[in-house]
Amino acid sequence: MNAAADDDWQRLDPKVVLAVLALVLAPMFPALAVMLIAGAEPTAVLTTLGIWLASAVAIGGLTASSWYFTRYRVTGERLEMRTGAVTRSHRSVPRDRIRSVDITAGPAHRVFGLAVLKVGAGSQGSGSTELKLDAVTRPVAEALRQELLYGSATAPQEQAAEETPDGALAVMRPAWFGYSALTLSMMAVVWGAIASAVGSFSELLTAFGFWGAVYTAATSIPLWLIVLASAAVVLLTGMLGSLLLSLEAWWGFRLTRDRGDTLRVRRGLLTTRSISLEERRLRGVELVEPLLLRWVRGARVHAVTTGLSESKGDKQPDNNTLLPPAPRGVAQQVAANVLRDEERPTALALRGHPRAALRRRLNWAVLWALPVVIAAVVLGVLDLVPVWLAVVVPVAVLAVGVGFAVDAYRGLGRALGERYLVSRSGSGLRRTVALQRSGIIGWRIKQSMFQRRSDLITVGATTAAGRGVYHVHDVLSADGLEFADEAAPGILAPFLERR
Repeated sequence: MNAAADDDWQRLDPKVVLAVLALVLAPMFPALAVMLIAGAEPTAVLTTLGIWLASAVAIGGLTASSWYFTRYRVTGERLEMRTGAVTRSHRSVPRDRIRSVDITAGPAHRVFGLAVLKVGAGSQGSGSTELKLDAVTRPVAEALRQELLYGSATAPQEQAAEETPDGALAVMRPAWFGYSALTLSMMAVVWGAIASAVGSFSELLTAFGFWGAVYTAATSIPLWLIVLASAAVVLLTGMLGSLLLSLEAWWGFRLTRDRGDTLRVRRGLLTTRSISLEERRLRGVELVEPLLLRWVRGARVHAVTTGLSESKGDKQPDNNTLLPPAPRGVAQQVAANVLRDEERPTALALRGHPRAALRRRLNWAVLWALPVVIAAVVLGVLDLVPVWLAVVVPVAVLAVGVGFAVDAYRGLGRALGERYLVSRSGSGLRRTVALQRSGIIGWRIKQSMFQRRSDLITVGATTAAGRGVYHVHDVLSADGLEFADEAAPGILAPFLERR
């Protein structure tokens, strides 16, 4: 696909209207089936059917109108898109500012051979310059990806032939899906979906006598057994649901180097996704270890890169994820391969932090447990709860808080490699970042009133990538300033007094 001429505006694919209609109408059939099974009145069923069809017609009309008034073109300098019937919008992205190209195809789009192309060019001010073409055919999306990233519209099959046999940096292995089952964030999504479904189908469950059976069983079983069984069911349900979500998101995962200078992630079972990131935008990697995953020595890898747009409402994993949950050793090696570094910076031996940092975390643990202790004492004195419960609960809360504080302290660490600054912190979610020393553009030094008493500071390396600032928490003032000056010589030098 060649760059379009100045007047060569193109339309999106008209089958996008059918894809949207299919997406709107698909839930109608199970919803009507549930109403019929629950014994709903025929009038209610017909009313629901009429409202649903009318909504589908309205949404289809709006989609058709949007398709008719949407045009896009690729010139030698920029990608442009015009939209709107009443209120016109003309957006453009300079091609030299394009950071990533994301090709996504959900089930409805895949049925009609369509894909959504998202072009990310980072943020400017408070907005995002992401431009989305919804939708074009899959061959057109691949051709646009080639043209926007490399300046030529090589056909997809030709591009695949150009990948070297050893170009795969990581390929999904079946055993890795077990690590995803221990991802607490996915478990939370599963539990939320189940709670929502139970609320929506409460009347149907009542009609089938489900709640009555649960009440009968609960009154005939000891309380301790109910608590244990409920916890086991919740945990197993969360793990199974997390595993299924991981299968959908990471099926067919493959991380490759495309043409030697672009990282490409392909994944997805029902919704396929292809994300391309230019290596020249890469400023480092981040090893992320959630608590449960860390217990089984697992981790995932994120890219620290300039200009990635992350959508908080996106149910898919983040755009910057280069490796799903996998063994920690594999994650460290993939991170090194991505960085083209033989020393495996995320596996460097880290320098510990002073004992004062441990005291700060223990103080915070006690502070957070204090309201629970006070409430338990008051309830025990008023004889509102058994004495043993008023004692056990505060002790358990305090023990958990102290455990997290000690774990957070043990997780602190820092090191300087030949090319990278390495920092680690966190307990519930431990992060180890390897940041290019050449990508550090400034330092943010913070010292709270309590840190001042212990002669501690928090040093933040600022960069035009990732989260923008990466911290080294609670180091001695002299050590922290010396570390920062050595990591990026010259930036702090005018403000330091040598002793």
